[in-house]
Amino acid sequence: MAQGSEPDGPADRLATVLRPVRAGNGFEEALEQILQVVRLGLVPGGGRLPSERDLAERLGISRVTLREVLRVLQDQGLVEARRGRYGGTFVLPRADAGGEEELRRRIAGVDVEDVLRFREVLEVGAAGLCAAHGLTAAGAERLRAALDRTRDAPPAQYRRVDTLLHLTLAELSGSPTLAAQYAGVRATVNELLDCIPLLVRNLEHSQRQHGALVEAVLAGDAEGAREAMREHCAGTAALLRGFLA
Repeated sequence: MAQGSEPDGPADRLATVLRPVRAGNGFEEALEQILQVVRLGLVPGGGRLPSERDLAERLGISRVTLREVLRVLQDQGLVEARRGRYGGTFVLPRADAGGEEELRRRIAGVDVEDVLRFREVLEVGAAGLCAAHGLTAAGAERLRAALDRTRDAPPAQYRRVDTLLHLTLAELSGSPTLAAQYAGVRATVNELLDCIPLLVRNLEHSQRQHGALVEAVLAGDAEGAREAMREHCAGTAALLRGFLA
């Protein structure tokens, strides 16, 4: 049985992360969600965030609160505000965000094992759901297109398009809760990945695993999809444990 309609554009993908916040912690939750947008690469370096009006409406906060959030991100070197006709809030490339030392400071309190295990549970589950329930024609095309982008990406862009492939799979699982939880854990995984080198051999291996994964999902092979994703997560986990332990 095919899943229902799936999102297929950048604005829809942002909807996976940007949700109305709770009144008691509006500032903190809005900051967390916009940080996820930046760390997931949903808006790439040099790209512009949605307008203040759009962001405030999506998050259910005032524009005054939103500006406080954006000011924090600007102080952290993650975004910059530009004025004028083509102005707005733009995401800065990761190289401008403080370097490896700053990244390691951010992850100092992260329980790496907990993050990796939770990531595996979500990813393996999403792969199995997509294969078991099937995808619509539009969903299958989205997944193929996401895979194609990883094949064509230069090394500097690889982690961003890799994230988008995995996020696409989570979105296509049919569970908005799973997709939202995955977006959160993937943002942390990306911070961990930014602390280790990009290895060409590992990228080649990952691409073969991606191909096997997508093939299993599109064939409706739930067990094969779960096993392919489990193996893929294990490879990433081994690298992170090796470099960060």
